[in-house]
Amino acid sequence: MQNADLTEAPSTARIQRANSLAGDVYEAIFAQLMSLRIAPGSRITVDNLVKEFNVSHTPIREALGRLEGEGLVLKTHLIGYRAAPQITRRRFDELYELRLLLEPAAAAKATATLDDERLTVLQEAAGVMARREGKDERLRYSNFARQDAIFHDKIVEFAQNELIRETLNHQHTHFHIFRLMYHSRVTEEALDEHEAILAAFSAGDPDAAAKAMRVHIENSRDRLLPAFE
Repeated sequence: MQNADLTEAPSTARIQRANSLAGDVYEAIFAQLMSLRIAPGSRITVDNLVKEFNVSHTPIREALGRLEGEGLVLKTHLIGYRAAPQITRRRFDELYELRLLLEPAAAAKATATLDDERLTVLQEAAGVMARREGKDERLRYSNFARQDAIFHDKIVEFAQNELIRETLNHQHTHFHIFRLMYHSRVTEEALDEHEAILAAFSAGDPDAAAKAMRVHIENSRDRLLPAFE
């Protein structure tokens, strides 16, 4: 795992109580998991999180339950919670093989269904605005991980193939791959590739959309391979 070229965030997240408390706690723990502040496989102690965020046990347990549903946290009876282990190289290769089989075709198919409203949804989900979100790199990284997952999910949704969508969602692909390497290169280059996919969609060109998606997935794979060295 690599953790370079990003600004260190404060050790204690600030919970904004004006919103849903459990939701804010969830976002704070999610950011720590994405940025590897909580290392893969490490134990997550509820009491420690209660002290860190200055909240009760209830929102902590609600947040951990949600993260468990996303495959990022594991709960063992009588033992407690721990961060999900890092994916293996074999699993990594299998995930990218699956993505290359399914997502370029889905991008091509989605092109025919896109109207102005759906294009706007994709533009918002693509995360391009993340370039200007501020100096908190850990928060920016975790936000982009979520936006990347939404962007790809929306493309498959607009392709109108629920089996492909369910298959990809079941793997929690994007959350796991973003935990391989915490580095600004992962987001900056991916943002450029998202823009290329959006350009193909805007042009109504299914072949270009499929090609741009394939290039994006292949580049994503190549960016993350050093995590296994």
